[in-house]
Amino acid sequence: MTDAGTRRAGLIYAVSAYVLWGFLPIYFIALAPTGAFEVVAWRIVFSLVFCAILLAITRRYRLFLALLKRPRIAFTMAAAGVLIYVNWQTYVYGTLSGQVVEASLGYFINPIVTVFLGVFFLREKLRPAQWAAVGISLVAVLVLAISAGSVPWIALTLAFSFGFYGYIKKRVGPTVDAVAGLSMETLWLLPVAVIQLLVVGATTGITFGTVSAVHTLLLIGTGVITAIPLLFFAAASRRLPLVVLGFIQYFAPIIQFLVGVLILNEAMSTARWVGFSLVWLALVILAVDAAVGTRNGRRSIPELV
Repeated sequence: MTDAGTRRAGLIYAVSAYVLWGFLPIYFIALAPTGAFEVVAWRIVFSLVFCAILLAITRRYRLFLALLKRPRIAFTMAAAGVLIYVNWQTYVYGTLSGQVVEASLGYFINPIVTVFLGVFFLREKLRPAQWAAVGISLVAVLVLAISAGSVPWIALTLAFSFGFYGYIKKRVGPTVDAVAGLSMETLWLLPVAVIQLLVVGATTGITFGTVSAVHTLLLIGTGVITAIPLLFFAAASRRLPLVVLGFIQYFAPIIQFLVGVLILNEAMSTARWVGFSLVWLALVILAVDAAVGTRNGRRSIPELV
């Protein structure tokens, strides 16, 4: 494949991944009356099943077995599993409780959180524009907290859990295959899923198989809609420059924001618009600085995973 063809394929994979992530709220809302804890439990179970099928079809199960023989990598993936569980549970709860807009905020500020984490854990030095972006984002969170009368914990939990998840994934780097890595993460989470299903069954009751055939298929499909975007992203990251992925990553929160405001009619007060506008200003500063940095041969835009 030519360089132009490779880049075109990468763009298709990247846009597909982030558009799918953007429309996830609609998918999860369609799972009603299933609650957040049951949804996430089935998401873990069927993600593991789907990954196992992919490993068998592509014959990459050897890569998964190789991970089991490397305790350090295996336990690192356990930490990644905990973080992605926190992210999934928070996101599904936010979606099903009518807080899609705040959930989108989490992914808007995630790149800024990633930069922030780089300072503390990688001892990276920020340029003035990056410090400005971080400062403006902190002001934005303060504005949103004051206007709402509470800290936007859903957004912050999503941003930091995904930020730390990305940090761990970057540490293991290319040594972990995308499907094998997700398989390992969901395998670690399987006991959590079983416990959640037992608790839901003993309290509100399991909805799987009791609502309709379509509802049951949608619950099973949570495994597919979890793995497919990750595979698309992995394919895109091998074909596109980091700066291109850095810009495309905003597709997901933009779509989520529009879904919350235009489709789900979530309220947007003046103060909330101000807070979001500050976040968007910070992202513009970060993106422009990244573009300039890339032109000068520096790497600066953080990637989503």
